[in-house]
Amino acid sequence: MKVTVCELPNNRENFSFAWKELIAHVREQRSDLVLLPELPFSAWFARIPEFDALRWQSAQNEHDVMMNQLSELAPAAILGTHLVSKDGKHLNRGFSWTSEEGYKGIHDKYYFPDEKDFYERRWFDRNERDFTVTHVQDMAIGFLICTEVMFNEWARNYGKQGANIIAVPRASSIAYERWIVAPRMAAIVSGAFVISSNRVDDHFFVGHGVIIDPDGDVLASTSRQIPFVTVEINLADSVQAKSIYPRDVLE
Repeated sequence: MKVTVCELPNNRENFSFAWKELIAHVREQRSDLVLLPELPFSAWFARIPEFDALRWQSAQNEHDVMMNQLSELAPAAILGTHLVSKDGKHLNRGFSWTSEEGYKGIHDKYYFPDEKDFYERRWFDRNERDFTVTHVQDMAIGFLICTEVMFNEWARNYGKQGANIIAVPRASSIAYERWIVAPRMAAIVSGAFVISSNRVDDHFFVGHGVIIDPDGDVLASTSRQIPFVTVEINLADSVQAKSIYPRDVLE
């Protein structure tokens, strides 16, 4: 199957142009699966240090509009995150979308930073902690949304559940290397393919989406010059990887 990762602009005008280019790339490559960055459909508002209900609603409206346009990437299956307001909570929800099943909410982000430019703990609420593999078509998928990939125990947990793919949508800026080391470790301990897409701009977000095999090797990465990459993978490789070191080490 063919998997596509990307880096998409934080700037809304640039995003609109890049979205059209992504559609063209996915169609040309005949992608089976596309991973979008974390909360791609609005500018990054968590740089604001205090929650603003109007700003939240505006961003959620932007996400709602674009969620209705996911079919433009069909017949590929889509993974990403979007804004959800439910029972008084403000959630960052991982989802899948397919032509056959439509939208499916999968995992609500649980671990949030609270620091300059990433005041997420002030904007988002925790829902129930749930790191359960879900099935999308023939794929067993787990989500580790940005900061969550730093919690390596959940990658191992996904591996034990039989995950073929761990999706890591990101909105990450500095310290690029840690955002490669952590997904590589997630692949090594889980025996799953790890795919990651990120935001990009000229001053803050660094881009660099990656596709990593179950042994932790980087198969491909995006750049400013090549913002979309597609790699053909074999899910059977992730099944085999579960039976060899270090996945076979007993606790």
